Amino acid sequence: MKDIVEKLKKEIEGFKDHLEATPVGFIDEVGDGVVKIRGLREAQSQEMLAVKTDEGEVTLLAFNLEEDLIGAIALGDYKFIKVGDEVTGTGSILSIPVGKELVGRVVDPLGNPLDGKGPIFDDAEKAPRYPVERRAPGVLARESVNTPLHTGLKAIDAMIPIGRGQRELILGDRQTGKTAVAIDAILNQKNDAGRRRPYCIYVAIGQKESKIARIAALLEEQGALEYTTIVAAPASFPAALLYLAPYAGAAIGEYFMDHGEDALVIYDDLSKHAAAYREISLLLRRPPGREAFPGDIFYLHSRLLERAAKLNQENGGGSLTALPIIETQLGDVSAYIPTNVISITDGQIYIESDLFYQGVRPAVNAGLSVSRVGSSAQTKAMKKVAGRLRLELAQFRELRAFVQFASDLDPATQKKIKRGELMTEILKQEDLAPIAFEDQVVLFYAALNGYFDTLPLPRVREMEKKLRDFMEKLHGDLMASIRKTGDMPKETEEKLKNALEDFKNLISKD
Repeated sequence: MKDIVEKLKKEIEGFKDHLEATPVGFIDEVGDGVVKIRGLREAQSQEMLAVKTDEGEVTLLAFNLEEDLIGAIALGDYKFIKVGDEVTGTGSILSIPVGKELVGRVVDPLGNPLDGKGPIFDDAEKAPRYPVERRAPGVLARESVNTPLHTGLKAIDAMIPIGRGQRELILGDRQTGKTAVAIDAILNQKNDAGRRRPYCIYVAIGQKESKIARIAALLEEQGALEYTTIVAAPASFPAALLYLAPYAGAAIGEYFMDHGEDALVIYDDLSKHAAAYREISLLLRRPPGREAFPGDIFYLHSRLLERAAKLNQENGGGSLTALPIIETQLGDVSAYIPTNVISITDGQIYIESDLFYQGVRPAVNAGLSVSRVGSSAQTKAMKKVAGRLRLELAQFRELRAFVQFASDLDPATQKKIKRGELMTEILKQEDLAPIAFEDQVVLFYAALNGYFDTLPLPRVREMEKKLRDFMEKLHGDLMASIRKTGDMPKETEEKLKNALEDFKNLISKD
């Protein structure tokens, strides 16, 4: 009998060694893409959970860790999830595959292809993965922004310069050309010779699928898709994927930044992102605050935009530049979400509806727009030439408002108003036609030094094109020097003056 008991003890001990307890939870409530789970006490925030349904496995993302329940959002089709279904933890935080293979592709916020061009990675399991939510680089890993990122838009490159590693907000009412500014910035990167070309990531949040397809086709046609990735979360996607999209775009950009490259990420737009987060939060019964947004809506965007940085040389010297877009209602920049994002970013480009409808495009309001990085993100040549531009425009706006009811003006005031009208005309630019930085420098130098003063306003755009052709064909070495050095020393300036005199004599014969 004793032998039998000993044998049984040994068998039981051996059986214990093979036991592996897997924590399991159960669906307690489901609806509108949000589920409540009972159990799984070891689950982490942002952990991927798996629920087995009759139609296969659905991935969930742990969002709310409450005392008795876990609030999670479904990243797939939640219609087949039922109360009582079994949920298991995966032990891994949500991440997406990253790498140069994503360049030229259209993907969803989980890294799955949407462009019908087949798989992105030869072996998806071996592809590097970055967490969707990641801590921003620390203060000591960064350096000050000192390299320009040219957009090809005269009004922005001259007055509101953007540097690599900066966060510059684009805001304005709907249908006023905010996306056009961002797309021009992408297109201009193929022209920005002499500098390391940044990889571009365009994140479409809650846009129409037709608009995303149109942008993809446009970038491909212009040869810009070869250095661009589009992260698409169209309006038909569930709110969970709209919420994840900008973080996925930041993760793709961080891969390039960590490898010593430059990246430019455009979030179009964060108003829809905030609305998607509000929807998820209210479904999870989080208390609403101002304008029904939850109290942590500021942290939502600050932890996203803080990931944009210019790393120092010890950390590879890469950069991630962010251009978030915010839609205002009737020009109200003091609303909750616009003021939140203004306070996080390093400046804003304000697109004004009134200017847009007057035909000033891009409709940049130079008074309300600002770059807090300032001239450290400008080349010496542009700084030297365009330094007076903002002041002259400000004086023009003030004088125009002051003298609109006056009948006679002194010659000095008339000259200032005429110069202001000329500069306003010169700052106008067509969509999808970015202008190289050296062409802008020559144009501003000519305009601010009186070479265009005798021109009637309707002929300014025509003369601008003629000047660019003239400089390119007859003074290509001068343009190459400005482009290569980014500077305009005295001897270059003298050559430019002579070239502009020749051009002035030429046009006076027309």
